[in-house]
Amino acid sequence: MKKMLMTVLLVCAAALVLAGGRREEGGDRSLEKIKEKGVFVLGLDDSFPPMGFRDDNNNIVGYDVDLAREVCKRLGVTLECQPIDWAAKEQELNTGKIDCIWNGFTMTPQREEALNFTKPYLDNAQVVIVRADSGYKTLADLKGKTVGLQAGSSASDALDSNEAFKSSLKGVVEFKDNLTAFMDLEIRGVDAVIMDMVVGNYSIKTTGKPFVVLAEHLASEKYGVGFRKNDQALRDAVQKTLEEMASDGTIAAISTKWFNTDISVVGK
Repeated sequence: MKKMLMTVLLVCAAALVLAGGRREEGGDRSLEKIKEKGVFVLGLDDSFPPMGFRDDNNNIVGYDVDLAREVCKRLGVTLECQPIDWAAKEQELNTGKIDCIWNGFTMTPQREEALNFTKPYLDNAQVVIVRADSGYKTLADLKGKTVGLQAGSSASDALDSNEAFKSSLKGVVEFKDNLTAFMDLEIRGVDAVIMDMVVGNYSIKTTGKPFVVLAEHLASEKYGVGFRKNDQALRDAVQKTLEEMASDGTIAAISTKWFNTDISVVGK
């Protein structure tokens, strides 16, 4: 009798666990909601070339935009690029105004704690850019100087993590975006700017501005796509699609279009 009772209890417990699992799985409708509305809203800084920016016709284009558009095509939905205030990006996501943050979004421990990221899709670093005629060659050369960076960016985190360098500076100026920081560097408003290596190198190459990147990096980092913490189904669908795109050569083609080589790390 005791054995029979124990067996019944175990069966009931197992049934409850399975039911709970189904409820939890069924509770995540993130992918289903995207497919129902037929639109995937990507939050971005639209002045962040080559990841996402405005072209001469005011269209939002870029490496991340091309990746996202192909992902949306394969998921059967339409991509909508929504410019946001980068300093308030997590708020824009958590209030449901956007479905993800996909715009050279650096994965940091703090962000990974708050958001649900894909696996890294691109390697990056935070670098210091100066005018070519400045004579600055090392971080030490910037002692007593003023540097600029984008507010709310990982450049700020990289600077905070290098206390000796930060304390050696005269001051730090925050800008709304990197393009404004570059313009201030050009007119000598600041002595240097800190930004993503991918973005800095692309901007120098395409604009022909007399800037150079210092050899010393402030921090190495990786880009990922950020989702709301509980949007696991949507995150997994995007990750799976990116991996399929890597396998069939689509990501390599997009990467070559923007960087003249395949710098993606998806599936590698």
